[in-house]
Amino acid sequence: MHALIVVGHHDPQSLTHALARQVADGLASEGHSSEIADLAREGFDPRFGLADHAVHRRQAAPPADVLKEQARIERADALVLVYPVYWWSLPALLKGWVERVFSNGWAFDYDEGTTIKKLRGMKVHLIGVAGADTGTFERHGYGEAMRVQIEHGIFDYCGAEVLSSTLLDDSEGPDQLPHLHHAHALGQKLFADCQAAA
Repeated sequence: MHALIVVGHHDPQSLTHALARQVADGLASEGHSSEIADLAREGFDPRFGLADHAVHRRQAAPPADVLKEQARIERADALVLVYPVYWWSLPALLKGWVERVFSNGWAFDYDEGTTIKKLRGMKVHLIGVAGADTGTFERHGYGEAMRVQIEHGIFDYCGAEVLSSTLLDDSEGPDQLPHLHHAHALGQKLFADCQAAA
């Protein structure tokens, strides 16, 4: 099985990148493959521009960079997003990737008031990296915000299934080792259900 791990962080030395590598290592330890899409290093342009608007209105085909990302997703059996929580949501780099790549005609069909979900069968895992502690996020309802904004607002809208949604809190604390172990374990069990069914 193969996973596409999308990293939405500008710093290659960040905990976010280290977590993505741990997921990949966990997958490899179980005989699975993965590809890490480092959006910042690859220079992905997250700005939704006129070309993207034309795609949404079905006036043009998607630009080459969007087609490349869609092909990466299509090659994967699971999609893993690893990202820092900025302003209670995805960072702009990753949000722009979603806005441009999950386009009308590919992720969904919207026509005359009807939406057709085109990504049924896609399996998604979310790993949010938070600076605050669990209590802060619970008090302010971030778990529900994450569910509504990301799980429902993005993936359910397209028909994809979010199998796990992990918030690793207190990421700026002194001990990040538990987070790295958690990410490695997630990679190890990412396709466990698929193997059990085989």
